[in-house]
Amino acid sequence: MSRVCSLSVMDSIANPDITFNEEGVSNYYDEYLQRSRLRLFNNPSEAYKLNDLVEKIKESGKGKEYDCIIGISGGVDSTYVAYKAKELGLRPLAIHFDNGWNSELAVKNIEKTLNKLEIDLFTYVIDWEEFRSLQLAFLKASTPDGEIPTDHAIFALFFKIANEKGIKYIINGNNFETESVMPLTWSYGHIDWRYIKNINQRFGTSRLKAYPTITPLKYGYYTFVKGIRIVSILNYMHYNKNQAMELLKTKLDWKYYGGKHYESIYTRFYQGYILPHKFKIDKRKAHISSLIFAGQMTREQGLEELKKPIYPEALFEEDKLFVLKKLGLTEDEFNSILALPNKTFKDYPNQYAFLTKLRNALNTLRGKGLAYS
Repeated sequence: MSRVCSLSVMDSIANPDITFNEEGVSNYYDEYLQRSRLRLFNNPSEAYKLNDLVEKIKESGKGKEYDCIIGISGGVDSTYVAYKAKELGLRPLAIHFDNGWNSELAVKNIEKTLNKLEIDLFTYVIDWEEFRSLQLAFLKASTPDGEIPTDHAIFALFFKIANEKGIKYIINGNNFETESVMPLTWSYGHIDWRYIKNINQRFGTSRLKAYPTITPLKYGYYTFVKGIRIVSILNYMHYNKNQAMELLKTKLDWKYYGGKHYESIYTRFYQGYILPHKFKIDKRKAHISSLIFAGQMTREQGLEELKKPIYPEALFEEDKLFVLKKLGLTEDEFNSILALPNKTFKDYPNQYAFLTKLRNALNTLRGKGLAYS
């Protein structure tokens, strides 16, 4: 029988890392409180930190065409970052990572946003055969972090382009207020190239020659030798998801997708069907719990939200046909993959121990004011 957090909507289903105190509150709340002290700088008394950061970015870009890089997917987070970057007087270069799964709405949102904000765009188109091989490899590995191939490549690409263009700041759409909760086994490997490489060697059919990669060593080189910084600028301001969406609709004619990161057809299918069907994982619980901890939603509202269908049936059938055709899978092959025994990143070679030490060191630096959120 599953147990549910008395403060949020996180539960013990497919979540071996969850624990509860005597009041029935999960460990995620304590973690939220501890990490918020290191990651959030949105109190009025800390407004100077955003101002100081913006001035450093502008100073670093003097004499250059751009002073920062921003990622753009068409989703609410990245679109809001683009809007705020221009509002703050920055000169960003927008980078879009095209992995072959853009929805038509995502393309329109990106085009309208960047045209209205007058931001230049660089689009990187992935080698589809390589990427298809890697996505299939993760499906066959039977782990719930099947979207890591996209996340890792984006991370690597941003640093590569920043280094080539002499840009010192990468501004991403990550934000603590709406993304503070995520069980480790649900999404691991963003910078663990050893893990990704091993999965591809075991289950893939193509060598990753063009696929953007980054190792912890290369990350250290970019950061400490080249002086490139990645900044979650939304952590330096109060970021309310609903208010941001309304602003974007009004100012940029932005359209909502119906779910977090659903601007990607594969993400929509993966989070809406594969995760709950195969792994019993409903990522909405983590997203909603983050909003509850941040005071942007009540627990009662969150529970009501979870009663809604995770995937509209008509959209599911359309997406399923598209995904299987694009991946080159028959329905029988797909069902066979779903029937494989479930695993996690811990079942494959990885750098978790080392990356944990690296993360702890980074948090120590944040605590001393020596690293950005």
